[in-house]
Amino acid sequence: MHIATLLLIILAAGLSSQWLAAQIRLPAIVVLISVGLILGPVTGIIQLTLSQTELGELIGLGVAIILFEGGMDLKISEFKRIGFGISRLTILGPPIAWVLGGLAAHYVAGLSWPVAWVLGAILVVTGPTVILPLLRQARLNKESASLLKWEGIVNDPTGVLLAVLTFQYFTLHGSGLTPTLIGLGAAIGAAAVFGGIGGWLTGWLYKRGSVPTHLKPPMLMVLVLGAYWLSNLVQHEAGLLTVTLMGLVIGNMKLVEIEPLRHFKENLTIVLLSVLFIVIPSQLDFHHLEQLSWRSALFVLVILFWVRPLTIALATLGSSMRQQDKILLAWIAPRGIVAAATAGIFGPALVAAGYSDAEQLLPIVFLIIIVTVLAHGLTLGRFAQRLGLAAKSENGVLIVGASPWTLALAQTLKELKIDVIVVDGAYQRLKPIRMNNINSYYGEILSEHAEHELETEHLSYLLCTTDNDYYNALVCKAQGQHFGHHRTFQLATHQESSKEHKRLPLQQRGYFAFDAAANLGTLNQHLANGWKVQKTKLSKDFEWANMKERLGKAGQDWLLLGGVSPDGMLHLRSTEQNFTAKAGWTLLYFAPLATKKDNFNPEDSSPKLNNASSTGIEPVTAP
Repeated sequence: MHIATLLLIILAAGLSSQWLAAQIRLPAIVVLISVGLILGPVTGIIQLTLSQTELGELIGLGVAIILFEGGMDLKISEFKRIGFGISRLTILGPPIAWVLGGLAAHYVAGLSWPVAWVLGAILVVTGPTVILPLLRQARLNKESASLLKWEGIVNDPTGVLLAVLTFQYFTLHGSGLTPTLIGLGAAIGAAAVFGGIGGWLTGWLYKRGSVPTHLKPPMLMVLVLGAYWLSNLVQHEAGLLTVTLMGLVIGNMKLVEIEPLRHFKENLTIVLLSVLFIVIPSQLDFHHLEQLSWRSALFVLVILFWVRPLTIALATLGSSMRQQDKILLAWIAPRGIVAAATAGIFGPALVAAGYSDAEQLLPIVFLIIIVTVLAHGLTLGRFAQRLGLAAKSENGVLIVGASPWTLALAQTLKELKIDVIVVDGAYQRLKPIRMNNINSYYGEILSEHAEHELETEHLSYLLCTTDNDYYNALVCKAQGQHFGHHRTFQLATHQESSKEHKRLPLQQRGYFAFDAAANLGTLNQHLANGWKVQKTKLSKDFEWANMKERLGKAGQDWLLLGGVSPDGMLHLRSTEQNFTAKAGWTLLYFAPLATKKDNFNPEDSSPKLNNASSTGIEPVTAP
């Protein structure tokens, strides 16, 4: 098959698998490996002509980019906040996991000691390529998520380095403890020079404007690969440690363009993961799968239920880490691309060195990857919820800007059992919010403190309501990726020009909430004139059309804010998005007590005559 056609098949299969996994809510790695097996050993569609060494080198370049991107996500401020747990997991955890994994590989899987120790080192890694997507789905609190993220990213190069040194100890002529320690020192030195100093110099040049803006992301990719290659020249596989450190340094240098750089790396990482998890399993054949036995299956169970829990118990013994986090960590440890790539490199090399049982290395690692990803990916969310470490659902709104109108809205949402947090940088403005027992955060929403301390995993919408239109737009753009741009709203801007081309474009702001004329001044003025935030429930006898007819002209006589679906999910309304409501929905709207039309009781939606005892729609809350 022509190489261009083969590359297109791999790319299409990888990204289609990512999309399918998102639709059926399965860990992407499971779908990718399944498709890779179908395209490789089952159908023979993907047949690469590269040698094992050449394929391993190409896989290494992809893994280097992935680990660099993971390193950029590590924040030193997180380490300062929960460093007691991170240091235990990244310093004590790897050697303990290595020893326990090696013992299990020898006594349970029946592997020779050299192969067992290499396999134990490979299984130290906990797969950031799997952990990070799972964390986005599981809605963990930020402290628990940070522990899993740091462990996965830092332990990946550590596990690979342990595997390299173990391999060299048993296979290279004249190796012993001294050459192994020299190799360890060389790897650390290469990482410090090319990763630490090289990363700092790169950030320094970027800060000075020495590189044109449009060249910074692609040039950074080349520099990362260069640092990876140079480190590998010093010490085999030291490059992974180098690129992780380089990402950590650059990610914490507070570069102005850090977000574009991070987005570029994230997009590239998705493509690389899609390709690698198609290519690696496609190179397996049924001969590899025949190496698996009942002892292999028993070994996987021992890794899950003995090695991992005991590792966490010993590593965190006497620490101040929460018991719930220890329990979560004892269970969650999926393996990913680094384990697969490392096994693909060292398995054939150990066989060539005379250890025939190393043929089991790759199929055992793939079995562990599939089992751990399925077991941990499908249980992380519910298990974390049972431990009180994750939100049960995303259903609520983060309101930025305290005012009399946001108080009225928050009270109504609270009565409907919708989660609300109101954020404001002025302590005095939050006083009425706190007095009404509504959750609040005092501080700047874009601050580092808010990034670490403000828990928003259980919220589904962002609503910016300050009197500064451009600050609202800034917050919407900064938080759009977290909430989803389709759920990022701001109040309409003041004194809008009637000409569309003079308006603040949608690409630079959030969606206008409610109505294009609903700015903060207008809302607060209506509130002072007696308008209230109210609700009514639609039914077969009282439909959406009936409600519009009775309330009058939308946007002038009343304002639709959104609704709560029959399953209790909040939906905010914008004229820039489609909004449909059917029988069973509870609609939220802002209107005066006395309407122009015949009034109705919002609780039973039955028509009421205008008289002295029934003069309007019953409000749910009052500010």
